[in-house]
Amino acid sequence: MENPCYTCRRRRIRCDQSGSPCAKCTNSGLQCFASRPLRWVAGVAIRGKMRGVSFESADGRNESGPKDGHPALGAESALTVGPPERDVIPMKPVISVPPSIGDFAVSDLDPVSRYYLDYYNDSICKLFIVYDSEKNPFRALISLSLLDQTLLKSVLALAARHRANRERSFHDLTIQLSPERTNAHINALRFKYQAIQGISQALGDATGQRKDTTVASIFLLIFLDLLESGSDRWNVHLEGAKRLMDSSLPEPGSRLDPGRTIQEIRNFLASQIYSIETLGGTFVRPKLLSQFDLLRGPQFQETVEQSFLGCPEYLLDAIRYLSARRDAIMGLEHHDRHDTSIFSYYVENTVTMIEFIQHFDCSVWATSLLQLNTTGTGDIRPLCMLARTYQIGALIYGKRVLGALTKECLPLEDLVQELIDAISSLQDNQAVYKCLLWPLCIAGLECHQQQQRESILRYMEKFWDCTSCINAINAADIIKDYWKQNDGALPQWIFSIGHLGRDWLLI
Repeated sequence: MENPCYTCRRRRIRCDQSGSPCAKCTNSGLQCFASRPLRWVAGVAIRGKMRGVSFESADGRNESGPKDGHPALGAESALTVGPPERDVIPMKPVISVPPSIGDFAVSDLDPVSRYYLDYYNDSICKLFIVYDSEKNPFRALISLSLLDQTLLKSVLALAARHRANRERSFHDLTIQLSPERTNAHINALRFKYQAIQGISQALGDATGQRKDTTVASIFLLIFLDLLESGSDRWNVHLEGAKRLMDSSLPEPGSRLDPGRTIQEIRNFLASQIYSIETLGGTFVRPKLLSQFDLLRGPQFQETVEQSFLGCPEYLLDAIRYLSARRDAIMGLEHHDRHDTSIFSYYVENTVTMIEFIQHFDCSVWATSLLQLNTTGTGDIRPLCMLARTYQIGALIYGKRVLGALTKECLPLEDLVQELIDAISSLQDNQAVYKCLLWPLCIAGLECHQQQQRESILRYMEKFWDCTSCINAINAADIIKDYWKQNDGALPQWIFSIGHLGRDWLLI
């Protein structure tokens, strides 16, 4: 076979071109087409309102072409009649669907939903993962969403919200949206409402509670909150997803096999919930979030292709420990300070954890991950520097927890400058730069020099440009308010940052 087959190209996988049929189609039980197969129907559409309608009978319809190569984004948009496939789906990567549904599964969707599903595939999947690849778990959710309306609405809400956020101003969100962006905003609200309604119905049904698609739908609402504000209901969604995952565990001795794809999605959801809870918990009130035991299958392995933020698992565990010490300090205030045994215990353990963090080797970690990587990225330097930003951030956080225990104000100027320099070095690498909001916030809360503060605000604006997540704008406002209220005061942000009237997810 000289060229990749159509079936593999449609599924967005690399064809082995071993013959006709190719090995990948044979192994998947699919018909291997060398080129797109013809499909004859009566009329211009197989299903939907246009079924049976010919071009001659549609002369009275709206003939204005779509803008930007996609259908109008309003909820009641009319589809322009024209050459086949010109106006239905934007000319972007084709959506991959599971063989069990069929190659033309998306034809059941209305044009607006098809547009946003394609937008999710093209823009959202690579936004919330370090390195995009064929193994991207967010893309694996597309196939599940075509079988579950609630998950589909969560997917579409994410895509529509991101679309609405594009071209908004970092400095003024009140600037009036264009009609296109207004339509996207309306669609985002509509899809979100439908997703929440679907989740509510599923939670009222014992079977729905145990569905992986219900957990995935709730999980996506956390990312929707990042796009909307970063302070809406993310912690509620997080707690709900954790409880459902705990309740959906198979009974001991159960022989039920969920299948490799479902198990991989479960592992991904569990690990990313752990990351969000750990890093998000550093900027909220102590003990706001419950503790979640990371549930992994026997085949789980940390990979850069299945990581939302790229923070090494070792550092996540260390940050989680430090947050527990911070929470414990609140209770220690009621103990007699003359009873030094308990304080000595916590101080000693915190010092040990800080030393563990210092000894973490980012180069070894990055090298080991890239050995398992199939993205084609062979340069470990960006990934190593990304890990270094989390390492420095964890050191700063740990030293502030230690200072709270010992009642000392530890000087951290050198660490702060090193963190800012590390962030600066990643500006030209968008894949990893979009993972940096947590280290950015740590640096912002610690910096005192005007030049450093100006740099932090520029870097946050660049983060917004990379992600269109409004939580970045709110993070910048929080940092600026903190500078005004605490300039020259003792750095107690590990406690005060969580008492801002709202629970912010700054990741």
